[in-house]
Amino acid sequence: MKRYPMYEPSTEHESCGVGAVADLTGAATHQTVSDALTIVERLAHRAGCDALGTTGDGVGILTQIPHRIFSRWAAGEGIDLGEPRDYGVGMIFAPAGSAPEDVRAALEKAAADENLQVIGWRDVPCRPEILGDGARRTMPAIMQCFIRRPEDCARGLEFDRKLYVVRRLFEKAGTGAYACSLSSRTIVYKGMMLVKQLRTFYDDLHDVDYTSAIA
Repeated sequence: MKRYPMYEPSTEHESCGVGAVADLTGAATHQTVSDALTIVERLAHRAGCDALGTTGDGVGILTQIPHRIFSRWAAGEGIDLGEPRDYGVGMIFAPAGSAPEDVRAALEKAAADENLQVIGWRDVPCRPEILGDGARRTMPAIMQCFIRRPEDCARGLEFDRKLYVVRRLFEKAGTGAYACSLSSRTIVYKGMMLVKQLRTFYDDLHDVDYTSAIA
């Protein structure tokens, strides 16, 4: 087998389908996000589904924080997010039947324990009606929390380390909720859906203001 600089055949294993798109100039565009979603849609042969073929076993996408979308939302809420990496975003799944206010309180406490402030919550716009019955029955409440970066905390890795601690404290709080991601640099959108449903389930993902240099 021909060898390539970043490829070692002896380490290859069977696994879930994964694809990546990156703009080598570092430019954030919606095309990068769209191309990555196309990869997801081409990986149906690597994804599982129920016997009816209506509920998937999980698909998702990781991107940079879509600052344009979040700053637009924040302006409407009277929230000042600041510049990119001045805030962290958590993608939170609160289990069906739980009290969202308890989940929010647990995360806000975890943030306060690390001297961080939650400055807003956003109900993520999505379309449950496109999902199969199985996915709809167990679908969590999907929320995003926004955490301000303290002035004495550097952008990037230092802030993300504090956010990681918050995430671990939150997940140990016993609410049953799950943080898909909590970072000032990246975010994860995912769910128990078929590969072709990811793009249309989340309104954010087909918004042209959703831009990223990696996906």
